[in-house]
Amino acid sequence: MSARTHQWPRAEVHARDRSLFEASAAAVFDLSREEGFTYALVVVQNGHIVHERYEHGSNAFYLQYSWSMAKSITHALVGILVGDGKLDLEAPVAVPEWQQQGDARSAITLQQLLQMRSGLEFREDYVDGQASDVIPMLMFEGRHDMGSFAAAKPLLHAPGSVWSYASGTTNIICRILRDVVGDGASGMLAFMKERLFEPIGMTTALPKFDSSGTFVGSSYCLATPQDFARFGQLYLNDGCWDEHRVLPDGWVDHARRVTYADVDQAYGAHWWLVPGKPWFYASGYDGQRILIVPEKDLVVVRCGRTPVTHMPVVTKHLMNLVASI
Repeated sequence: MSARTHQWPRAEVHARDRSLFEASAAAVFDLSREEGFTYALVVVQNGHIVHERYEHGSNAFYLQYSWSMAKSITHALVGILVGDGKLDLEAPVAVPEWQQQGDARSAITLQQLLQMRSGLEFREDYVDGQASDVIPMLMFEGRHDMGSFAAAKPLLHAPGSVWSYASGTTNIICRILRDVVGDGASGMLAFMKERLFEPIGMTTALPKFDSSGTFVGSSYCLATPQDFARFGQLYLNDGCWDEHRVLPDGWVDHARRVTYADVDQAYGAHWWLVPGKPWFYASGYDGQRILIVPEKDLVVVRCGRTPVTHMPVVTKHLMNLVASI
């Protein structure tokens, strides 16, 4: 598929169990009221769309919310600047709020931020009325400068010592990206288009910025499901597109190197991992997914609205779909 071509090639799925594939693909949409809705399912095998379906008013041109899948896009942007020699993973980051003498936060590195090991206090909760730092950051007092809101948080643990998933961490990174690229939101948007979106034909990507010009990389990059699949295909292809290297050599491995794991989940660097398998995925609120299965040359995109308590049902259907191929 040409990086400049905006139409995916299509093919029949190569399934070892066609009945299971069809049943699993249908089950992703056949959810109970409590389990929510699936708006889109796109399956890419060997660089070809082999299954595509839209429901509940959605279609192939409807922009879907990334939510925290944007964190994985942020990982790509960091990688490009690391490859350019403009960022150093192991150096303490230049965050103005942390530069007073004796501030232990000044030791936090970009690597620790990417791995969610900053040690900063941040309450990751999405339920209004509960203890949350996400809602104030995205919608209330922090919304004009989200990086500053997150950077003001105190240190709870020594940098690098404790894993704690935090959307504020990503917006600190994105403020750093803004300053390195220069020219505020317009400069950052131009950089994103020129170095990431356009090379892979991701023409519908619509990143959102706060009032300070920082990309809200924790949560906001809309795109069509096909374009989310393009982003997944880039990582499946080890950061290359049509023999053109978009991401530095080894950067995809950086994403999927285990930095945290328990019995249910694992994490790399701004990408989630499937414990015990070489699979990795971008994950967003309400069950957004870009799942990458390297050994099957497979990318699966699901967009919808499913509460986290019911997401295991959708995940089971997606795992069955992968098993059928």
